[in-house]
Amino acid sequence: MKISTKGRYALRVMLDLAVNNTGEYIALKDVASRQGITVKYLEQVINLLKKAGYVISYRGNNGGYKLAKAPSEYKVGDILRVAEGSLAPVACLDTGTVVCDRASICPTLKFWVGLDKAVSDYVDSYTLQMLLDEQIAILGNDYSI
Repeated sequence: MKISTKGRYALRVMLDLAVNNTGEYIALKDVASRQGITVKYLEQVINLLKKAGYVISYRGNNGGYKLAKAPSEYKVGDILRVAEGSLAPVACLDTGTVVCDRASICPTLKFWVGLDKAVSDYVDSYTLQMLLDEQIAILGNDYSI
């Protein structure tokens, strides 16, 4: 499994919004500048997060984005799934149920199910708050990934 830039940037955007949360909306251009990512690409990522209800936006003067919930309420796995889709290692597990004609005779199915569970358990064990706490421990409030 390899997380694409879309998944990595989704996590970075969410963390940036958490770190810079003052209760005000944060302009996407400011996030882009801090993260070294183009605004154009971040627009695609932020739209996924907005559709999922993870961020809220405000247009106009003082407009921008902010988290819809507290950082402790976001699982890293959920953020990655919004950007990446399924994190399943094989297509037959994409839907959460085994979808394969060979499932009853597949000698590798147990391995793939185990790997899928291990990945899901790991990414779901982290919250955005945990990453925020880690960032503060490492760098204080001077944030840049």
